[in-house]
Amino acid sequence: MQEDHVKLLLAEIGRINAALERLAGPAPAVNDWNAAEVFVWSPARQHLQPVRRPNRIEIELIRGVDHVRDILVDNTVRFARGLPANNVLLWGARGMGKSSLVKSVHALAAKETGSGLKLVEVHREDIATLPALMDILKEAPCPVIIFCDDLSFDHDDTSYKSLKAALDGGVEGRPDNVLLYATSNRRHLLPRDMMENEQSTAINPSEAVEEKVSLSDRFGLWLGFYKCSQAEYLEMIDGYARHFGLDIPAEQLHAEALEWATTRGSRSGRVAWQYVQDLAGRLGKPLMK
Repeated sequence: MQEDHVKLLLAEIGRINAALERLAGPAPAVNDWNAAEVFVWSPARQHLQPVRRPNRIEIELIRGVDHVRDILVDNTVRFARGLPANNVLLWGARGMGKSSLVKSVHALAAKETGSGLKLVEVHREDIATLPALMDILKEAPCPVIIFCDDLSFDHDDTSYKSLKAALDGGVEGRPDNVLLYATSNRRHLLPRDMMENEQSTAINPSEAVEEKVSLSDRFGLWLGFYKCSQAEYLEMIDGYARHFGLDIPAEQLHAEALEWATTRGSRSGRVAWQYVQDLAGRLGKPLMK
């Protein structure tokens, strides 16, 4: 009788333990810093998912942004060498290579310094988990750049507070081995109508938006990207054609590229790349990035 009671008690304890494990969720995965140079943050598993074939292009192919490119390279190389550097906000015209530049500069700095510099991408919807990511990254044996692509905040979105905490570092301060790079179409990361609405309905309009606007002030470097001229657009086209060995007369190349841009209503690095992909497909030429 007593033996049966013990068995029932042990079975009940087993069920309780199983229930607690389900509530706790899966155990955090072990992060292997040697698995790749680029990772994607997976907050559900507290895991850095390695990206073994990052989607990036050679930095020489990014044209029309020479000034901001040089600033970003200098900042990133200094950071990779353990010297002081700034968080960076790359903002401005869409399709002008903001995210491509971040990935290419990371590759260049990692190779040039041999520091093992890592790039960790955080999806927009996971911004609120940045404090948890910081706890992991501060123990990393190498410098790490957190990369937030296409960052912006809408009405009633409070996740920007987590970003501010990550940029400032709170009481502990931001870890010396971590920087944050973000790209956005907006310089202040907020829609203009949201800022104007806050100003018009607040008792003190200037204070109403100060907390949210000050978010962008926490980036030490603001790098602006602007729409390219026709000459810069064609320079991008020529650079791609040379790099990938696309054999086509220059006059035809330029005429087609300009027509392509006209049908899309804009000239940018993204439009140039889309044209080059179409051209390479018509020529039967694979593009090996």
